[in-house]
Amino acid sequence: GIEMERGDGVVGVSTGSAMVEEPLDLIRLSLDERVYVKLRGDRELRGRLHAFDQHMNMVLGEVEETMTSVEVDEETYEEIIKTSKRKIEMLFVRGDGVILVAPPIRVGRS
Repeated sequence: GIEMERGDGVVGVSTGSAMVEEPLDLIRLSLDERVYVKLRGDRELRGRLHAFDQHMNMVLGEVEETMTSVEVDEETYEEIIKTSKRKIEMLFVRGDGVILVAPPIRVGRS
């Protein structure tokens, strides 16, 4: 993005034709796009952003949820990291659990 100064001295970031002046503007640019959402409790979501509000409550469609848990082997005391995935057609995400929202992270890009 390119920083641009408005007449009132406030600096915004230009992403193509859209002006980003506050954080939620960046999320507005992701409407109807696929996003990556990191939640509290070691949960990650990848899905299409249908709606959001100022509290970061979101409605996602075509969601893949990944849950990561760490278990300790009782004999060797080794940590075993387990991930489980599930697909959800439509999901309401409560904003207070949201840590991060980003364009989807492509695994294995160079």
